[in-house]
Amino acid sequence: MNTGDDINAENANWQFSGDTAKHFDEHIRKSVPIYDEGHDIICNIADYFLQSNSCAYELGSATGELTLKLAGKNSHKAAIKFVGIDCEMDMINEAKRKQDESTFSNVQFVHDDILTYDFSGADLIIAYYTIQFIRPRDRQKLIDKIYKSLNWGGCFLMFEKVRAPDARFQDMMTGIYNEYKVQQGYKSDEIMAKSNSLKGVLEPFSTQGNIDLLKRAGFVDYMSVSKYICFEGFMAIK
Repeated sequence: MNTGDDINAENANWQFSGDTAKHFDEHIRKSVPIYDEGHDIICNIADYFLQSNSCAYELGSATGELTLKLAGKNSHKAAIKFVGIDCEMDMINEAKRKQDESTFSNVQFVHDDILTYDFSGADLIIAYYTIQFIRPRDRQKLIDKIYKSLNWGGCFLMFEKVRAPDARFQDMMTGIYNEYKVQQGYKSDEIMAKSNSLKGVLEPFSTQGNIDLLKRAGFVDYMSVSKYICFEGFMAIK
């Protein structure tokens, strides 16, 4: 099935390897509203948490765009470290290619599973449209791990596609989002193919469902920092 942008996917089997990795940057910017603006929000929030000797992690770093942008904005801070983690080697290869074209020696891209990787001692942890692809049964375990891995006063930034609180609102949000994708140039069959490929792969929670994850992990201080249709960014401070 052609999902647009030269990306093909099978029913209920969306993958981030192969063609997806090659065309990811173009595809994600057309698929997620205010994608780059979300990067800017994160970089601005990071100013309040990243100092010299800080360590920041991006979980599901894809092609490394956000991690490298953070590194560039904080290049004047001594001994600061950025680590991007992704389970797809094709994504890591794209990120390393971009890193080779940059001048940042304090950035590391790691091919690993965020459910098992040790990212302790962090002042900032970012999950930019990543948690929604973690199986619901493993999601709380990951958020618990993130809370424990943060230094006291550290920040977790989680951007997610979210479900509406009831069926009527969900129908409206789905319709508006589909209209948005048409405006980006996607054809109806491409939109349907993408939707079919994501069945059982992308499982959004509601706003309250995501907040409940944060609360159960131990977060007390949290708020929404971005919201556009069915896409929302959360900030939580330990």
